[in-house]
Amino acid sequence: MNQIRRKRSTSDRKPLGRFLSRDRTGIPENGGVEEKGPGPGVAAVVERDPGWGRVCVFLQKLGKKADSRSLSLAHCDLTATDLLESATLLQFLPQLEEVDVSWNELIGGCLTALTSHLQDVGGIRALRLCSCRLNAVDVSALGEALACVPLLEILDLSWNGGVGGGALQGLLGKLHPPLRELHLVACQLTAADATALGTDFNLQILPLRKGHPLIFQMSYISHNATGENTLSVVCVTSSVPMSQERPCLPSPVSVCGSLRCLPSVRELDLSCNKGLAGGLDRLTPHLVHLTHLESLDLHLCCLTRSDLEALIQVLPSLAAMTQLDVSSNKEAGGVAHQLVTALPLTQMRRLPLNSCSLNQESFTALALVVPYLHTVDVSWCKVVGGRLALLLDALQPSVVLELRLSSCESRLTVLLGAAAACRRGFLSSLRTLDVSYNGAVEDAGWSALFAAEGLASLQDVDLSLRPSTSAPCSAWLPALLCSAPRLPALTRLALQRWTAGSRDRERLDQCLRKRGVQLEWDAVTNQENPEGSRPEE
Repeated sequence: MNQIRRKRSTSDRKPLGRFLSRDRTGIPENGGVEEKGPGPGVAAVVERDPGWGRVCVFLQKLGKKADSRSLSLAHCDLTATDLLESATLLQFLPQLEEVDVSWNELIGGCLTALTSHLQDVGGIRALRLCSCRLNAVDVSALGEALACVPLLEILDLSWNGGVGGGALQGLLGKLHPPLRELHLVACQLTAADATALGTDFNLQILPLRKGHPLIFQMSYISHNATGENTLSVVCVTSSVPMSQERPCLPSPVSVCGSLRCLPSVRELDLSCNKGLAGGLDRLTPHLVHLTHLESLDLHLCCLTRSDLEALIQVLPSLAAMTQLDVSSNKEAGGVAHQLVTALPLTQMRRLPLNSCSLNQESFTALALVVPYLHTVDVSWCKVVGGRLALLLDALQPSVVLELRLSSCESRLTVLLGAAAACRRGFLSSLRTLDVSYNGAVEDAGWSALFAAEGLASLQDVDLSLRPSTSAPCSAWLPALLCSAPRLPALTRLALQRWTAGSRDRERLDQCLRKRGVQLEWDAVTNQENPEGSRPEE
């Protein structure tokens, strides 16, 4: 089927589901292949400049527009033949800076067809090869070709499982100093790969050019004592001026010792590293050297109470901190009040505490920092229930941009409090409102929320119910319809699992369609029938 789709021109292509359905209008009845020549504009280009014309014709067949600086062939169902044809066109693109052939799984094993022509485009700065089923031969060929692209700054090999397990060795030692981003997400790297990669960074990647951040992102699979696989992800962003002493890049093996060499780091993302649990105290003493650290992300790390207490000890030294993410760590709920008091409250902009099992003391302490936050997220915290007014009363006008209260067991009083905050102008700058999975709210609560003014900046609203539930929205839908003119910035409205009669549904569809609002709710077959209508209607 991929071959059939590739032979047909893009204008004739139908989604694969359409090909398998009864609608086969895009395929000639005789099974032949319908070929279309280049458009009149392209034909003129071919005559005037044959080389550039070949590029335009090739990209037109794939539904792409020609760009002398960027060759984007992602998601094009490329075959080995296509890859070779595109490679032969590189000689006509001397100004090319970016090549993207990601998400073309049929080119795995034949990357040499591309790499053997990279000498024609020595000015490339970004090369993206995500999810191409690359193997060891491909990686080795790429390593040999890197000498032809000495200005390469971004190399993305993510989602290629064949890169791990030793194949990466064909790349290491051949990376050039201008490289500032190397993405190896989900490449099935082993611990040996990680060690070799860290060593190579120290020797090859640095120093950095002034003003350019270095992004290091990788994931590897390690085996614990029980034989289970553990996914570890490390992402570090730093910016080091050339005038400073050449620093060392943190590696996943010895990140603690390397932090002292990175005083200019502004973002440190160690999220989704469950292996940090119980050992964060070995890292936190080194954080004091990151005097410019603004963002620290430790969400979903299974942090223990001792980990969090060690973090709290160092937080007063991080005077530049504006964002701290310890969400999805259940133990954080018990010490959140200590976290809040250790932070520079007046400059904090983001402190998500969703899925943290907040207790009443921590929730009360959160009110101290809420007046300064741009994002307030206490989703999946049952303690919010009837205490949301404490946070809403602490809000300052035109500050909060994002309010997330998903699955907080909210009831009528919660939305009445939100409506009151709207009327006072506290939510005048709010862009995202997530009150999904709160099925216990009465109809009067939803009506009061939409009847209140003061949400003119709202862009994204999610009122969806849990997947296993449903409820009628006819009682409060009129209030939503009346509020539509007062929501000029609205771009998305999610009403999944809410049911409505066909008339109400049609009115809402028409109201939002005219404004280009994305409406998300379940199929018509799940909607309730209007009064007096027959099931077949």
